[in-house]
Amino acid sequence: MARQSISFTEPNDEWLKAQVENNEYSSKSELVNDLIRQARKQQAEIDWIRLKLDKAEKSGFTTDSKDTILKLSKLRLNG
Repeated sequence: MARQSISFTEPNDEWLKAQVENNEYSSKSELVNDLIRQARKQQAEIDWIRLKLDKAEKSGFTTDSKDTILKLSKLRLNG
C-alpha cells in the first residue's frame, strides 16, 4: 500500500478523529480510503448517467433537456 503524508484543516481533522473515537473506523487512514471509495463510486454513477443522457439525447426519442432528464432520473432513483 502506498504511504502518503497529507494535511487536514483543523475542523476536518477533528471530524476524522471523532469518527475513529466513536469506533466508526479503526483509523483515519481507513476512513479516508472509505471516503475516496465512495467518491469514486459516486463519480462512476455520475459518468454512467451522463453517458445515458447523451445517448438518449442523440437517439431522437426525447426532446427533453439533459437537466430535465437528470431531474426526473434523480426523482425516480430517490423514490
